[in-house]
Amino acid sequence: MELTNNLKIFFPGKLVFANGSLEQLAAEVQGLQLSKAFIATIEPLQNAIAGFVKQLEDAGIAVQTDTSIVQEPTFSDFEKLMQPVQEFNPDVVIGIGGGSVLDIAKLVAAQLDNEQQLREYVGIGLLKGRKKKLICVPATSGTGSEASPNAILVDDADNQKKGIISPFLVPDIVYVDPLLTISVPPAITAATGIDALTHCMEAYTNKFAQPFIDMMAYEGMRLIGAHIETAVKQGDNVEAREKVAMGSLLGGFCLGPVNTAGVHALSYPLGSMFHLAHGLSNALLLPYVMEYNIPSATKKYAEVAVALGCDKQADDAVTAAAGVERVKSIIKACGIPLTLKEVNVPGEAIPQMATDAMKVQRLLKNNPREISEQDAIAIYKAAMG
Repeated sequence: MELTNNLKIFFPGKLVFANGSLEQLAAEVQGLQLSKAFIATIEPLQNAIAGFVKQLEDAGIAVQTDTSIVQEPTFSDFEKLMQPVQEFNPDVVIGIGGGSVLDIAKLVAAQLDNEQQLREYVGIGLLKGRKKKLICVPATSGTGSEASPNAILVDDADNQKKGIISPFLVPDIVYVDPLLTISVPPAITAATGIDALTHCMEAYTNKFAQPFIDMMAYEGMRLIGAHIETAVKQGDNVEAREKVAMGSLLGGFCLGPVNTAGVHALSYPLGSMFHLAHGLSNALLLPYVMEYNIPSATKKYAEVAVALGCDKQADDAVTAAAGVERVKSIIKACGIPLTLKEVNVPGEAIPQMATDAMKVQRLLKNNPREISEQDAIAIYKAAMG
């Protein structure tokens, strides 16, 4: 396990985590003394945020709302959305929703009054600044986008997911209100929760793991492992929602300094080729990438198993293997398919999937065990069931 001491982390300027904290957000925005607010959200949240919008309007703040982002956004989705927003020219951009909505809000804030064009800053560290205030409010417990410097878009030109990574994409203000997640359906709760678990696990077992980030990653795994099943099966269980929301937030903090690895890289083609949701794609691959990685990070995966509630065995390899079974049992208990076959991914697609996964070197380089194209094929075959 390679350990580097180079730690660089960009925290949001202000973070509020509390049940019911959405009720305080209007006063926060008014305190910024701005005149125009743009809100990116989704249709199902319109009622939940109606009071917030009214408070802003009553305070003399003009509000423009967009609900056009309903799945993982493309470059063209972003460009289409930017046209009315640029005309409105808000002072603050507020994202209230899942990861796709938050990613779009981050990019809208970056693009307003920016001489750079989007394609000029696709990649790592190419965005030169952001002139508009940015507030993020997650409504799912999964992506951790509210705490990360990352935004992901699908490129219409080649149908590949592209990452925009910059400290300027870290929000100024973050409000995490776990009560917002209560209305999230079981299937989405499950997939986003496993996504958050994957963020924590891939950071913890990462080739470039950091002791400071390990603390967050371990606690995130512990919280999600203990509470995700209850959050899925009893959606109105406030304690479970709160614990999973905290686990997701901790996973988000892992994304900037350490980031994800093989699971995410191999999941990208499932999204681009078969339009499977990001969280589901990760869940389908997680146990199989774990099995592949254990020989190169046995002690770390044994610690993962203990974080997930497994008993420590005399041998790390045995403990680590129990962790894989525990993950499979969590996935099954949450009602998520365990094999690619169950979601109708055809075996003949595997070579192309492996070719596409190899393009995601920015994540593959983090994996504790090197993954070649042939290795990717073997992992996909194992995941077929």
